[in-house]
Amino acid sequence: MHSDPKGSRAVGPGSGAKASGSGPSVSTGSASKGTSDAAADLARARKQLLDGGTRNRRLDAPSLRQALVDLHEFWLTTKGAEVGIKPDSGFAIVAVGGLARRELLPYSDLDLILLHDDLEPRIVADVADKLWYPLWDAHIKLDHSVRTVPQALQVAAADMTASLGMLEARHIAGDVELSNLLIGGVRRQWRNGIRGRFDELIEQTRGRWSRSGEIAHRAEPDLKSGRGGLRDVQLLDALSIAQLTDGMPGLGPESPGGGLAFAHGRLLDVRTELHRVAGRARDQLRAQDADEIGAALRIGDRFDLARVLSDSARTISYSVDVGLRTAGNSLPRRGLSRLRRVPVRRPLDEGVVEHAGEVVLARDARPNKDPGLIMRVAAASAQTGMPMSASTLNRLSDSAPELREPWPKEALNDLLVLLGSGRKAIAAIEALDRTGLWGRLIPEWGAVRDLPPRDAVHTWTVDRHLVETASYASALTTRVARPDLLVLGALIHDIGKGRGGDHSVVGADLAVQIGNRLGLWPSDVALLTAMVRYHLLLPETATRRDLDDPATVQTVVDALGADTILLELLHALAEADSLATGPGVWGDWKASLIRELVRRCRVVMAGESLPSPDPLHPAHIELAARGGVHVDIAPTDGLHTYVVTVVAPDTPGLLSDAAGVLALHSLRVLSASLGSHEGSAINSFDVAPLFGSPPQAGLLRQEIIRAQAGELDLVAVLDAKERDARAEAVEDEGEESAVPVLYAQAPPRVLWFDDNEPGQVVLELRAEDRLGLLCRLASAIEQQGSDIRWARVSTLGSSVVDSFCIDLAGADSRAVREDLERAILAVVPAPEPPKPPEKPEGT
Repeated sequence: MHSDPKGSRAVGPGSGAKASGSGPSVSTGSASKGTSDAAADLARARKQLLDGGTRNRRLDAPSLRQALVDLHEFWLTTKGAEVGIKPDSGFAIVAVGGLARRELLPYSDLDLILLHDDLEPRIVADVADKLWYPLWDAHIKLDHSVRTVPQALQVAAADMTASLGMLEARHIAGDVELSNLLIGGVRRQWRNGIRGRFDELIEQTRGRWSRSGEIAHRAEPDLKSGRGGLRDVQLLDALSIAQLTDGMPGLGPESPGGGLAFAHGRLLDVRTELHRVAGRARDQLRAQDADEIGAALRIGDRFDLARVLSDSARTISYSVDVGLRTAGNSLPRRGLSRLRRVPVRRPLDEGVVEHAGEVVLARDARPNKDPGLIMRVAAASAQTGMPMSASTLNRLSDSAPELREPWPKEALNDLLVLLGSGRKAIAAIEALDRTGLWGRLIPEWGAVRDLPPRDAVHTWTVDRHLVETASYASALTTRVARPDLLVLGALIHDIGKGRGGDHSVVGADLAVQIGNRLGLWPSDVALLTAMVRYHLLLPETATRRDLDDPATVQTVVDALGADTILLELLHALAEADSLATGPGVWGDWKASLIRELVRRCRVVMAGESLPSPDPLHPAHIELAARGGVHVDIAPTDGLHTYVVTVVAPDTPGLLSDAAGVLALHSLRVLSASLGSHEGSAINSFDVAPLFGSPPQAGLLRQEIIRAQAGELDLVAVLDAKERDARAEAVEDEGEESAVPVLYAQAPPRVLWFDDNEPGQVVLELRAEDRLGLLCRLASAIEQQGSDIRWARVSTLGSSVVDSFCIDLAGADSRAVREDLERAILAVVPAPEPPKPPEKPEGT
């Protein structure tokens, strides 16, 4: 008997070579002439199907696969009966691989197991030879094994790959009860052992992804083993068999791209045509075959095919992420974690909570009446790094109404928080996009979704490039005065692609409608539009024109209307765009040229605007004249925002105390205007409660008075609250979850300006937000003995741009600035320090 107990591939004798475990070279006497003729008929029928099917009509890909399955099943059933593989014979033919899944491709191996009920070896060998040899003689590639059910179960228990293959096993011929023993036994063994094998499964899957890459963003993708490929669909089936997930978790047919089943079918069709074009088994789609395959499937040219593959692979990838996460949460807990309480629901935002490591809706959330809920869920996911629950996304997709135009300020702010979250925003946006929610928020996205790049230097599809650019831009937000416009411009700078014409011009028109929809001020819409229109101006001018020619610089200045804010935005965008394009696109040479061009443009533009205080409201001036401490809370036009006005005697520490009390009650300061009038401070804060309604004004007043009296150490309380929030992010096994430590995407930056008033300077801080930041900043400034004359505070998403006018009172200006800068940088988030290089083993 010629069989490989480990199921290694058998190579037919006519192939000219033999692999280990293959069938031997066989003389014509090794099988009867009728048997060989029958196998030859099978080979001829296969060839006829590949050449054009019956009546010389070319079968489409699904029909070809089905015809191949029917043909081989018929031959195996007929041949099995001829050699004695019948019901109650103690033999069974079981298919694995493509035949088992009914996905037999033109040049796929025929994967078969000959099961026997521990019969006499001589009889088993005779039946196996009569089954295998005709297939070898006909040059049909065969991956075979001969086993008893206990032997097969033993192999499945020891070999993960074999186990995953046998989970797909399907009875073909012979003793069906014997086949059922194997199929049921393998599945039962898989379910019972999945807890101990899950880590190995994850490791094997990630190793496969690492080797084969990501189909959606590969020029020549591996359709079988790449991330988002056919192996991942089989992985989902395996998780379902283990009862860790529902069958085929993920996207349904109503989602963009047609859902998981449609994506699976598309990949199968492409791989089928790849076999047909190559004339042999092949998993990697070569660039030279793409046009022919696209035409055969009536998709279009190679770019159209690449777009379809990206859509399908990303749909499968999202479904696998959901499946693996659901499976991991379904596994029984180990060790001491079994004794811990049921995971609590930790509030993250209004209507949004964390549960079991996922972002979900609160029990009282009403998605059908809360249009901004989509953005709050996404922002919470990006901020914490925790994925959004698939059920939450499905519920939002089904129930959430459209955001009215223009967007409420809260929704725009949540979008900015999302975009300012760096790499963590990518997964959140991908999940929104795969479930149809992102296209609902930005309808213009459909033209660039999965759009392949026309230039080989680009690594990503156009939509992913835009998200990557926004991610890189989030690390540059402290270099610009308008971090909000930087990340928005990064997100849409190539939105005009895929529509014909100059994408910068087309995109600028689209930027107008996007900016208006988001509710930006007209001046900000104009800035955003100019960013999109001129996003290539600096790199193209710097690398193609003579910078020593004054006309070069003047051309740029004229194009930008001598706007210094637009210039700095385009400078940062050029860097983010290049970094997001691909390796080597941004380097010292390009960076230095653009930097020099920007410097020369600044010289010509000559001047930047000085931060200045907001005017005081007459009603607040009247309130200040009464004296005492007053706190007023008034709702704004927004759904979840309020204005808190604090009027009190202008004593040291008032600003930090008022800001600290607001933070203590989970009121996030979105903006603030802080001034004084005749000995009274007038501080107005635009705030948004983290969840629920704001506290009563009387309670805030009492706690401000307590803090002023020294009875409440607000900084210490805020530090403890921040530590508790991080402690809640520790998982059962003791490892930190995705909730970040206090690290920023962009480095903080302090700018100094000389004020118009003698002895006063203006300090502008550009940094990322943290719990109670305004309280900490004011406290740090006050502890240095400096008097804050006025302040203007803006929170733009996750970034802050805070200006403080400080009275130096005759002190050494340089020394005061240095001390203040150190104190401020000590309380703002900074980027994570680089990790030291690992020491080589043996040192």
